[in-house]
Amino acid sequence: MEIKFDKKYLEELFCEGKTTDKKHRFQPKIIVKYRKTVDTLESVSCVEDLFRYNALRYEKLKGDKDGLESVRVNDQYRIEFETSKVVSTTVVTICNIVELSNHYK
Repeated sequence: MEIKFDKKYLEELFCEGKTTDKKHRFQPKIIVKYRKTVDTLESVSCVEDLFRYNALRYEKLKGDKDGLESVRVNDQYRIEFETSKVVSTTVVTICNIVELSNHYK
């Protein structure tokens, strides 16, 4: 799958391991897991392959986040993304990295 980033800080976190955006600072462990998770997204050939990775807990989101899908970075964070088909390639647009509230744990 091809990976695109909706926001500059998400691309900086993946490519450089840090971001210049002071609002979006994460612990080094979270950044390492984020990069590994994005690598996994890039390595699969289709979205359905994400079900093989139980730790990612792939799901389609509902409610106000309808149209987005997510995978877990760890128990505390998830990556939200959109998928689209361009010719025969699936394009994943990473939209956000979100800290989960205690409600989801």
